[in-house]
Amino acid sequence: MILKNPLVIFQKFLTNISNQLRKFYLNSNYYNKKISKIHYNNLIYKPSPHLLSSLIKYQNRKIDVSEIKTENLWNDQDSEINSFKKLNNFYWFFRLDLKSSKNKTQKIIYDWIKKNSRYNSKSWEFDITSKRIIAWLSCHNLTINESDENYLQMLNEIIQKQTNHLMNEINHSKIIYDKMIGCAAIILVGLSYKDEKIYLSYGLNLLKKISNLAFDNNGFPKSRNIKQLIFFLKYFILIREWFNEAQIEVPEYVNENIFYLGQGYAFTWQNIKSDILMNGNNISNNSEFDQYLKRFGYNFKSHKIETGGYVILYNKKVSLVVDVGSPPATKFSSKYQSGALSFEINSNGKKLISNCGNYDGNRIEFVEFSKSTAAHSTLTIDDNSSCHFKRFNKDFLVNDGLKILKKNIVFEKNYWKIEASHNGYLKNYNTTHEREIEFYPEKYKFIGKDKIINKKSNFNIKFDIRFHLEPNVKLMKTQDNKAILIELEDEGWKFVCDNFDINIDNGLFFGIKKSSVQNQNIYISGISNSNDQEIEWQLSKI
Repeated sequence: MILKNPLVIFQKFLTNISNQLRKFYLNSNYYNKKISKIHYNNLIYKPSPHLLSSLIKYQNRKIDVSEIKTENLWNDQDSEINSFKKLNNFYWFFRLDLKSSKNKTQKIIYDWIKKNSRYNSKSWEFDITSKRIIAWLSCHNLTINESDENYLQMLNEIIQKQTNHLMNEINHSKIIYDKMIGCAAIILVGLSYKDEKIYLSYGLNLLKKISNLAFDNNGFPKSRNIKQLIFFLKYFILIREWFNEAQIEVPEYVNENIFYLGQGYAFTWQNIKSDILMNGNNISNNSEFDQYLKRFGYNFKSHKIETGGYVILYNKKVSLVVDVGSPPATKFSSKYQSGALSFEINSNGKKLISNCGNYDGNRIEFVEFSKSTAAHSTLTIDDNSSCHFKRFNKDFLVNDGLKILKKNIVFEKNYWKIEASHNGYLKNYNTTHEREIEFYPEKYKFIGKDKIINKKSNFNIKFDIRFHLEPNVKLMKTQDNKAILIELEDEGWKFVCDNFDINIDNGLFFGIKKSSVQNQNIYISGISNSNDQEIEWQLSKI
């Protein structure tokens, strides 16, 4: 214990020294010369901008470049971070009217190059640089066509110089999203300049490494994050479409990853048409992506009932989703939420039982709360979560996880059952949580049983079981206090629990990106008074 603080201080000192040396290196003349070694190949392939329509929302009002004041466009280096990033990644070029002046558009790029021809930590930040390369090459109608020879040479040089920087820095990037975007940019440069030996070969090898790092044996992200699955699917499809358009054979492993990611997408979204608010997910607009897939001829199917740690049972009217997976490894856990055995129910396209969703705004206390077990429709003991997190900067990573102990799934036409248990409370309470949810489709009735199984004589354990609802769902307790009525638009449901108190509580809903909204939840509370405490509840349509 005596050495702990000095060692931490010394480690931080070494890290600071290393960071300072790296900063000096990246700003040195030596590094500038290193990344300036380019090949004067002609631009052969010009990608169509509409291929990026799954990633970029440029369907809004088109901008005429003549409306933009360009005099001091690149002088303000102290603007708000998000505004600076959006300006310097050039994705706003996708909103330019194609009738805009090419001369003025190219003058904007020319001025940027004059000011940013050397690496600097702000405008050459990894994610910004990757997107800028993609934008300049994809918006070629305005950025390249009808340009003079001097400008074109300058543009080709800076594109390849920035790509050399990405190749140099990609192993230092710790964010998997940035790695994927950077990889896509490198591959696009290789296709555009037909440079298979350097850029294309490097990019494809890197893409393999990213796949091996990020996906499990079934092609599902190791993070168990559905949003990340969709992100990867979009970029793999984009890369595949670039290859097709450039008339170059698509690597087989690209097709394989699209197949498995597509199955995961069909499983988690297309089969049930509802966002699963678990492990970093929010309410999305995947219907637009569905249209994109249809337009390009992609048709994914999945007949699985379990993958990625999720079980999904569904028919034409009802779906039941349960998290039966263990937490991901620490390095993949930045989006994981401790909702083991939590569940969601959808009825006729409406979410009946939900989880709170993932908060991704600036309030760190909300980030932490949305990761807690209390934010999920499952059981908590003594107001503690089933696994624990350790804070790293703005991230909370799994520090002490859990294991799924058993699992049993029955899926028949007139009877569904999901049964599982975990040991998340074993270390502190000598207790395991076992949950069983049955559904009788003909009766529209769910019967749930939550068991607190004590490994030792361990009475008087406080527990809560919460059932979260979306903000628009209305609740009312009956006069005899024995049931809670749920109004789900034009549907009515009744919740009962005979042997414990049920109540209505206020909560927070984080399902809408970067926001928090008040909602309500049903909760059962009590004290365990036997070695194997069973809490039974029912949810039926009325």
